[in-house]
Amino acid sequence: MSLRFPVPWRALATATLCCLPLLGQADDRSMRDALHAARAGDWHKIDEAAIAGHELAGYVAYHRLRNRLPDAEPRRVLSFIERHADSPLAGWMRGQAIDRYGDAGRHADLLEIADGEPEDTARRCHYYTALLDRDPATAAEGGRRLWRVGHSQPEACDSLFNTLRARGAIDEQRVWERQMLAWQAGESGLVAYLGRLLGSRWQDPLDAQARVQRDFSAVTAAPACMGPECRGSGPFFAAALHGYVRADTREALAAWRRLAPRLSLDAEYRRAIEGDLIFYSLVRDVDANRAWVDAVLPKLEEPHAVKPAFSRSELLELRVRTALADRDWRGVLDWTQRLPDENRRDERWQYWQARALERLGDKSAAERAYAAAAGERSFYGFAAADRLGRDYSLNMERNPVDSADRERVSRWPAVRRTEALLRINEPGLAASEWYMAVRRASPHDARALGDYAHQRGWNARLVQTTIVGQLWDALEWRFPEAYRDDFLEWGRRTGVDPYLLMGIARRESAYNPEALSPAGARGLMQLMPATATQLARQLGIPDPGAYGILDPQTNIRLGSTYIRDMLERYRGNRLAATAAYNAGPGRVDRWLRGSATVPFDLFVESIPFRETRHYVQAVLTYRAIFESLANGGNSEGVSMLTQAEKTARYDSSLLARQ
Repeated sequence: MSLRFPVPWRALATATLCCLPLLGQADDRSMRDALHAARAGDWHKIDEAAIAGHELAGYVAYHRLRNRLPDAEPRRVLSFIERHADSPLAGWMRGQAIDRYGDAGRHADLLEIADGEPEDTARRCHYYTALLDRDPATAAEGGRRLWRVGHSQPEACDSLFNTLRARGAIDEQRVWERQMLAWQAGESGLVAYLGRLLGSRWQDPLDAQARVQRDFSAVTAAPACMGPECRGSGPFFAAALHGYVRADTREALAAWRRLAPRLSLDAEYRRAIEGDLIFYSLVRDVDANRAWVDAVLPKLEEPHAVKPAFSRSELLELRVRTALADRDWRGVLDWTQRLPDENRRDERWQYWQARALERLGDKSAAERAYAAAAGERSFYGFAAADRLGRDYSLNMERNPVDSADRERVSRWPAVRRTEALLRINEPGLAASEWYMAVRRASPHDARALGDYAHQRGWNARLVQTTIVGQLWDALEWRFPEAYRDDFLEWGRRTGVDPYLLMGIARRESAYNPEALSPAGARGLMQLMPATATQLARQLGIPDPGAYGILDPQTNIRLGSTYIRDMLERYRGNRLAATAAYNAGPGRVDRWLRGSATVPFDLFVESIPFRETRHYVQAVLTYRAIFESLANGGNSEGVSMLTQAEKTARYDSSLLARQ
């Protein structure tokens, strides 16, 4: 396989960088030492003369002022924020001041610093605590929003909650509502604590909750009126049915049908119960519940006060997927027509409408729907183009940036700070500076920043720049030639499509070689250390260990070997192998063995894990884009899937190991 990329980018980058200003500074070492000392509070170790005028002097000033909080006056904090308004330092300082003033009870100072409701929960609690005397109505409204959650809140909220309870702004009704949310969330400690805050009028509801917690079926015997004026009924039955639906969806619906006629519940709680029942009935394919689902779902409304766990459009999309699993093509058309206009026009549902129309014999309408989908750059857009025999619509945007813009951008303070932070080995701070600059930039300047990152060879930062700057059509930047030689080399050695390797790495890490997932996966191709150890043993090479796996060449070599093994497992089928790369081969084996013989698109849509479903679509789309970029941005002759992959039987016959 021959891979051709249109631009000799290394030569271009070299030519461009020679014209950039000399960013290295003689006092970088002093700046690095000063920043380390400031973090440790070793002020006597800082050489002030050596860092005077340095682009990063504000970072030392930040730590110095932060160290003086909460005693520093608000005017000094505001002055710092104003001086560093184009840097993350401003927001960080505001947040630190809110924390410290809040902890110290300096409420007037906090309100002088705050610029509205903070995002962080603890800071929001400090903010509304500060408003308790100045604006009690706003404080009560904000405090009640913070209270109405099913989990514990930070200690910073304690004073706010205690005051609102003492004033009656959080009454026993709201305590009960929160206790029911905590019950739903399985927070037993919070449930017990909140129960102790309720008076004798709530004893009967508490007893009913205890009975239902032991046996969900007891919900049908629970009194319809819970608490004073029956105001506890809605939270109780929503929480009780929430647990029952997960324990036994069929019996939960039977219980709800007995309960519903005799209960007078607010729309919010009735909607929550019915949304849960619809979702789990469809996900678990409870046939006995289907008629009820089909009767209730079209009439389901969205509540205005509280966002439901499952939106109406999500439930309708799930119903379409159920019709697809049943190969109920008339149902596919009927349920897609019920989707909101915005969802229905999405290429995914245009494609499935076309497939349904095609199966029902309306060829001309099917072609129109395919054509609508084929105009988009996505898995279903490309699949629709394949149906019509068309080239893919890349909708690619070229982003030429002239020398004047390059010169201008190189001198921006945020860019100079980013470069300086990289020079002193502070990549995290550099990323914060850079992405804030992109967020603040106009579309024109965002493109100029993208060009700068491209010229500097900052591949991971370049990809994130296109995301933050919403440069969705800048494909050469969204899918850069990062580690191209390594993908070519290990693709050749393992016999794996190198574009597939590129697509996996792009999806897994966005080309960040030091990416670490919450689950522990590492590096460009996000390998678990245990998997890397096993692969190294298989290859007869030393175990790279948790840090050696971050080496790009090692990571690509091991990742290529793993996907090769998955390809061998599934007879060379890249779709199944990609699913296994994400979800594990054991799950994919079960999906194939439990599947009726289906074409590739129905198999993808039937993948039960949303993450894996989206992952497979993204990787295969990305590989087609990489191949098109290698052809100079031309998709002619490019195919997302091979003919064998399009026509394969997606069932147990795909397993090479029976």
